[in-house]
Amino acid sequence: MSEATPGYELPLRLFAAFRAAIDEVHAELARRGHPDVRPMHGFVFQAIGTDGTTAVDLAARLGVTKQAAGKTIAALERQGYVERAADPGDARRKTVRLTARGVEVLALSARVFDQVQDRWAAVIGADRLAALHTDLAAVAPGELFRLDAPGWFGADR
Repeated sequence: MSEATPGYELPLRLFAAFRAAIDEVHAELARRGHPDVRPMHGFVFQAIGTDGTTAVDLAARLGVTKQAAGKTIAALERQGYVERAADPGDARRKTVRLTARGVEVLALSARVFDQVQDRWAAVIGADRLAALHTDLAAVAPGELFRLDAPGWFGADR
């Protein structure tokens, strides 16, 4: 690497690329009827998963307080993306599940991320994009989905 490129630029460029992809996906979600979905909601939808979860477990997965998780659940419930229901295994607990609208957002997001990747391949070449994937996996090993990112960005860290 050139000495002319300071080390702090790498995380900034990675973040800028992340932000460009996320912004493009959310612009398309808005065009397709989901203008109220925010980047953090993707983490929430993934943390809820196809089987649902409790508010306490959601908070732990996201690395946020139970109050923050509850507030997010309430907002997403009002927007029609999640629903709360009695837990079939324990009537005292409520399970948070994605609605058909929430599942639609996940499926649409996946398709748009594929389109973003295709555009990046057109810009830098499919081979270089594949190498970028491989290189990033080598320097950022471990879980692909770090759902605790919202909490990691929090002010109390």
